[in-house]
Amino acid sequence: MLRFLILAGYFELAMYLQISGKLDQYINVHYSYLAYLSMILSFGLAVVQLIVWMKNLKVESHLSGKIAKLMSLLMLAFPVAVGLLVPTVSLDATTVSAKGYHFPLAAGSDAATAEEDGVTIQYLKPDTSSYFTASAYSSEMKKELAKYKDKDLITITTENYMEVMELIYEYPDEFIGKNVSYTGFVYNDPENKGYQFIFRFGIIHCIADSGVYGLATTGNTASYKDNTWVKAQGTISVDYYQSLNQTLPILNITSLSTVDEPDNPYVYRVF
Repeated sequence: MLRFLILAGYFELAMYLQISGKLDQYINVHYSYLAYLSMILSFGLAVVQLIVWMKNLKVESHLSGKIAKLMSLLMLAFPVAVGLLVPTVSLDATTVSAKGYHFPLAAGSDAATAEEDGVTIQYLKPDTSSYFTASAYSSEMKKELAKYKDKDLITITTENYMEVMELIYEYPDEFIGKNVSYTGFVYNDPENKGYQFIFRFGIIHCIADSGVYGLATTGNTASYKDNTWVKAQGTISVDYYQSLNQTLPILNITSLSTVDEPDNPYVYRVF
């Protein structure tokens, strides 16, 4: 009976995440079909367990067997309880501040990453190179670069945000002088008063490979508080960012205005 209840709990949890719209804070929305599949499988297995339970109502008499089964059931039930009881919180500039804003770029890596509790957290540039061989990654990046190489004005949208940001950091010289516009939230760098970052949190596959992605900006005449959502337009240049000991692509602001926060503040990598 407990197995039925736990599987039914997984089914209910998946339905809850779908209906509440919170699923997109855990996985790439382009993989939402997998959530539907798992929901269907959970329901099917729950029905099977209900049938098995109804056919076998014998009470186990062996104490150790009871304890082993109880422990396994508790371990299975734990994710369901966490999913239902732990509140879902959208990431914002407060999260960036909590990380201490020590983007690990000083070692010379273009793709800034940090290991925290076994989870790889990316900063500034989405890095999908680990999902390809070296030659396949280079080929894929050049193929994507061709879509923007001849454009003087590049509009970064929710759909292409991760793709363009990866290209800007991968091929900064190709974007120098190009006009770029995009929307994100403000993060004020406490160590460099002349710069404001405009970020969005992104998910490559799931929350385990998520990160905060965007550009350092300069030249903006107005200063906005952290978490202010803005639409920025400017030209790309490359500059040495002293606090990170790294040369970074910089957005030189020509236009900046406040906007409402999107219904879904996350962006996702499209392959």
